Amino acid sequence: MVLKGGHALSVDWSRIDRYAKSLIKEAGHRIRISFYQHIDIETKADANDLVTNIDREIEQFFISHIKRDFPGHSILGEEGFGDEVNSLKGVVWMLDPIDGTMNFIHQKRNFAISLGIYSDGIGMLGYIYDVMRDEFYNAFRGEGAYLNDERIPALRKANLEEAVIGVNASWVAPNRYVDHEKMAELIHTCRGTRSFGSAAIEIAYVATGRVDAYISMRLAPWDIAGGMIIASEVGAVASNLEGKPANLLGQDTFIIANPALHGRILHDFIRLKDRT
Repeated sequence: MVLKGGHALSVDWSRIDRYAKSLIKEAGHRIRISFYQHIDIETKADANDLVTNIDREIEQFFISHIKRDFPGHSILGEEGFGDEVNSLKGVVWMLDPIDGTMNFIHQKRNFAISLGIYSDGIGMLGYIYDVMRDEFYNAFRGEGAYLNDERIPALRKANLEEAVIGVNASWVAPNRYVDHEKMAELIHTCRGTRSFGSAAIEIAYVATGRVDAYISMRLAPWDIAGGMIIASEVGAVASNLEGKPANLLGQDTFIIANPALHGRILHDFIRLKDRT
């Protein structure tokens, strides 16, 4: 396969695609049966940043297989069992074993497995698996995006006044990241808002047109890596809230939107606060 810029890789991406799909489906099965087991819940950075033994077990399941079968690849995982990734050189797997852990604990739904596989910083394979709805989103760079093997059509032009936007209500209240009054103006301008509690699911919904944009003030690479590949195949535009490329090596602000909305939202409604 030849990538833009003339960089040729001898990687068998079709094989990796089949392999990743198989791992994700097996992981989904393990998560579903975990509801019949005891789940240990702990906090991480704060009281609302939760992790369970299932998050850790699923990440270890992925990493043990990937390290065995693709020892030259790097793995960036949310729960810290992968590699210390400081560069996007080579093949890097970016994994969130359960994106939406709070939903996993409280609702037993509205969470997803998120996986993106990158080669020298270029997204090659993206996956989001909504485990409880059995909705499997995936994309192979340049070959379109799919939901349960049905091709997802390109996004149609959206109007902001008729748009549904994914945004957490906390960013409309006073906060240290963004001008909440401008965010409130955005909410009054669009048709409606939703908050699903899983970045992966929100990005998948942008890709399928279920929502027209998704905004967050702080996401990690494993939250967005798979979804960006899927959404880009249908024309969605992603960046941080300064309009720069999304950060795949650290936490950052994030927006992904219908191409007709991305620029307008950034220009007219986003005012980041200086936190230096």
